[in-house]
Order: sequence, then C-alpha cells, then structure tokens
Amino acid sequence: MTDLRSMTTEEITAALKEMGEPSFRGAQIFDWVQAKKVRSFDEMSNLPKRLREALGTSFSLSSLEIARRYVSEEDGTRKYVYALHDGLLIESVFMPYSYGNTACISSQAGCRMGCRFCASTLEGLARNLLPGEMLEQIYRMEEDTGETISHVVIMGSGEPLDNYDNLLRFIRLITDEKGKNLSERNITVSTCGLVPQIKKLAQEHLQITLALSLHAPNDALRRTMMPIAEAYSVKETVAACDAYFAATGRRMSYEYSLVHGVNDSDACAEELAMLLHGKNAHVNLIPVNPIKERNYKAPGHAAALRFQKRLENLGINVTIRKKMGADIDSACGQLRLKVKAEQGE
Repeated sequence: MTDLRSMTTEEITAALKEMGEPSFRGAQIFDWVQAKKVRSFDEMSNLPKRLREALGTSFSLSSLEIARRYVSEEDGTRKYVYALHDGLLIESVFMPYSYGNTACISSQAGCRMGCRFCASTLEGLARNLLPGEMLEQIYRMEEDTGETISHVVIMGSGEPLDNYDNLLRFIRLITDEKGKNLSERNITVSTCGLVPQIKKLAQEHLQITLALSLHAPNDALRRTMMPIAEAYSVKETVAACDAYFAATGRRMSYEYSLVHGVNDSDACAEELAMLLHGKNAHVNLIPVNPIKERNYKAPGHAAALRFQKRLENLGINVTIRKKMGADIDSACGQLRLKVKAEQGE
C-alpha cells in the first residue's frame, strides 16, 4: 500500500477524488500526517469514520517505534535506534545546539557504499527508506524530547543520493509550508560522491547544503578508504561539487575523517589545501570513530589541531567538528548492530 506520509497534498487530493471524496479532504489529511504528525487514521477526528476506514484499507501510514534510546548526561544529545514496520532497524541522533536543535537522520536501512571506517555498511543495504520514514525520525524525536527540530542533516545510515527520488520527495515534504515548513537552508545532505547524482541535484536548484565525504586528498589514498573512489576520481568528484556551487550559490562542505597514520600527515594537509584552494568551501575535520571491525584509530587532539592549523595557514576555511554525546558515543551504524545482537538476530 502507498505510504500516506510520503504523499504531497496534490497526490492525496487526486487519490481521494478517485474515491469520490471532495478535494478539501486532501489538505485536511496532509495537515494530520505532516503538521499534527498523527500515528494512526483513527486520530484524524475531523474525517468521517467511513473515510478513515477506507484510508486504512487503501493506504499505510509510516510510523516508527523507539527500540533503544541513549541520553547523554553531558550535553543532552540523544541517540535513537528506531524499529521500522518490517523489523529493520535504523539510527538517528538529536543534538541540541545554541542556535537550535539538529536531527541527524538515516536515508537507508544499511548501506552498500562500503566505506572502510563506517559501521553502517558492514551488513550491506537492506532497503531504501521512504520519505515518510525519513520524516518520522524527526517527528518522533520532537515527540520524545518535547523540542522543535530546526536543522536536519542526512548523515546517518545510508547514502542519501543512492535513494535520490525519495530524498527529493522528503525535502519537498519537510519544507512544505503546510507541514513542518523547514527552511531548505537548514538542511544538509551528505554524500560519499555519486558524481551523476551530484550533477543532477545541482539542477534542482535547491538551497540545501551539500557535504562531500572526501576523507583523502588524492585517488590512491581515497581508494583504500572508499570503494566509490574506484568509480569517480577526486578531480571529477570535486568538479561536480564545483558545478553544484555554481548552480546554487551554496558553499560546499567537505568532510574529512582524520585517521591516525593514514590521512593526517602534513603532506595530506598540503595536498588537500592545493585541491580546494580558491574554492568557496569549508572543511569539516572529524576525528574518526573507531569501530571494532576495522583498525582505524583517531589521531590525538594535538595532532588534529596541528592538521587544522596547517590548513588554516594555507588559506583553507576549516573547523574540527564538535563531538556531541561523547559519553554515549558509538560510530555510525554500531548502535543498530548492537541492538540486533542483543535481539539475537
């Protein structure tokens, strides 16, 4: 059945017309699923009972359940493992900042990109998430915390551009003025570098921030960390990002996971600076989260600062990502695997 939370007002209205219902019902139902964020058709109290029953027969309504919740005593960060309707598990993070609350959400259950430092990819891709399931991660965070989400980053499990159509629909729905009405400028999409999709996204002329998971300044090193580097070179990937900036005017963000003894040398910093010199770009340094299945380790704080300082001296706009929820820390994808192990799967 079609997921009602993944549909636009126009699509709902058209479907209702085929059912012989008046067009105004479409706006009512969209308000229930996107603004009021209901979990069931029975909660749609201004709809006739017969219509609610008909909706339950013809449509599904995506709704997630919290399988695990971890709350940081240090900064209020909350990490969630959500159970989907088919039993699959995904992860999300709620992060309170001075400028507002950020939700980091997943776009897929699992991932097929194979990045060496990421636990999300260890069991491969189970399936894409529906737009409604992406929205639900945010809605259930707001319900659980009693707080409003003002910023969204799609950096959890999965490669967002590998779920392109559902990602675009999610963005359209969450920015709809009759729904959550989130500003496009408050949305960040992270990609490992699917070049054709980056170019396609540029032509959507959205005002979202695009963040490239670069992690290495050259092809040889990047291939040892990210299988996607076998398909697309650093040069053509950065060129696609340049095209995105040219089409949208939105500054590019380059994510760089610092791995001790792998990509944290002065030579790497100098090569990275040469690659990005003169571009309207920001480098986000992320000391890697170690996972037991890999042997990658984060550099010490002093080494990370030295790498940052070297880039700054070479004219690069760079920061080290603030680590949230350190006392409940777990690399991306590990919480899901932990809960699956506890469930004996």
